[in-house]
Amino acid sequence: MISGNLSAKHLPALPEITLFTMMRLGLFQIALGMMSVLVFGVLNRILIKELHVPGTIATLVLAMTLFVAPARVWFGQMSDTKLLFGHYRTGYIWAGAASLSVIVILAVQVMWKLGDNVRALGTNDWTAETYGWALLLGIIFGLYGLAVSASSTPFATLLVDVTDENNRSKIVAIDWSMLLMGVIAGAITISVVLKPLESNASIANVQQQIDRLFLLVPFVVCTLAVVATWGVEKKYSRFAQRQKPAESADSPVGLKKAWRILNTNRQTKIFFTFLVFMTLGLFMQDAVLETYGGQVFGMSIGQSAQLNAFFGTGTVVGLLVTGFLLIPKIGKQRSARWGCSLVAFSMLLVIAAGFTQNVNFLKLALLFFGLFSGVVTTSALTLMLDLTLPETAGTFIGAWGLSQALAKGIATILGGVLLDIGKKIFGATDVASNNLVLAYGLVFTLQAVVMLIAIKLLGRVNINEFKVAGGEAVKAAIELGD
Repeated sequence: MISGNLSAKHLPALPEITLFTMMRLGLFQIALGMMSVLVFGVLNRILIKELHVPGTIATLVLAMTLFVAPARVWFGQMSDTKLLFGHYRTGYIWAGAASLSVIVILAVQVMWKLGDNVRALGTNDWTAETYGWALLLGIIFGLYGLAVSASSTPFATLLVDVTDENNRSKIVAIDWSMLLMGVIAGAITISVVLKPLESNASIANVQQQIDRLFLLVPFVVCTLAVVATWGVEKKYSRFAQRQKPAESADSPVGLKKAWRILNTNRQTKIFFTFLVFMTLGLFMQDAVLETYGGQVFGMSIGQSAQLNAFFGTGTVVGLLVTGFLLIPKIGKQRSARWGCSLVAFSMLLVIAAGFTQNVNFLKLALLFFGLFSGVVTTSALTLMLDLTLPETAGTFIGAWGLSQALAKGIATILGGVLLDIGKKIFGATDVASNNLVLAYGLVFTLQAVVMLIAIKLLGRVNINEFKVAGGEAVKAAIELGD
């Protein structure tokens, strides 16, 4: 930040970020994508199918990574005001990446302890010790979520710092495409490492291969985080130039002020709500998709993990096409509206694939789902960055991240709860039965309905109103004390 006696106009002009640097930044997104597949694409399947933990409890444990999302606002505000390792953004990214890598290794070991206890007592005979292991696993995943928040929120804010409005949709398209490339790379890595495992592999064999996997990927994640961000903030960040003298490190915007900023602007409330519903519409299937492949289509752990590659491939295409072609031609909000509608339609294809039990049909449906999700993601993220004021960029990015993380947490739990409810309603006890497809279909159908609600909310978003009212809100919040 800049002090009160140094004007931003006296700072030297900064170079425009290059395409190569945009892609280098995307290496961090690749790292997060790989880790996401490990946590939500492998551990959820093992908890539910291999370890026989009820879907509701398994998804609740995993959702703890997302219910610590209020910390995103705090980490965003901290990166606005406090240096870490000599940087406003990069230090937090590095510390968060290192922490999440260590924590996820610990989480896997606790998961095995929970599984041992469940196998010894049976699924329906949990004791205080069983619940204790489940609680400990939930706490560890909560710490993992804090580590993700500490790195991902400053990273998204760094993207605001190093870009201008004219090139923002490009960096969103590139970097979030690389996030999905990380998902694809993670899925391929999982498939290779776990290839020796069959669908009925013993727990001992599963544990050996999973432990190996969870040592390899965290090392890769830490390496990519450093390579991606080294020197970028120093060379390209416009953060100091965009700050007003009042926002010096000696007068930070506290959390109370941050919430005051967000609540005094009508458009922030509308967009916050839209992000919640949009995220629910994108991720409700996330915690049950691999299990869907395992139970309905008879796929092994490695094969069901490959489903992420088809979803990821479609999303990468959707992100790039939207960022470079669709948004410049028809605009962000129209692109988002079309994307939401087509995501809802693609969920019907996923349900139809279950009735055919045709794996290729499922892969095609997920390819379309990914494609349309890419359209929604690029449009919404570009809107998100536009609805971010430079004076408190970290605070706003933290708030948007909060809405998405909370919604993803709710979506994760809803997926597991609805699956359990669906199994009871439809009596889904047989593997690869139509009743089982109906149980999963309950999850996918509600996901489509939620996405249609998001379209209604999107129609009320007005960027011009935000920019006019937002500046006054920031000024008023900063002038008021905590």
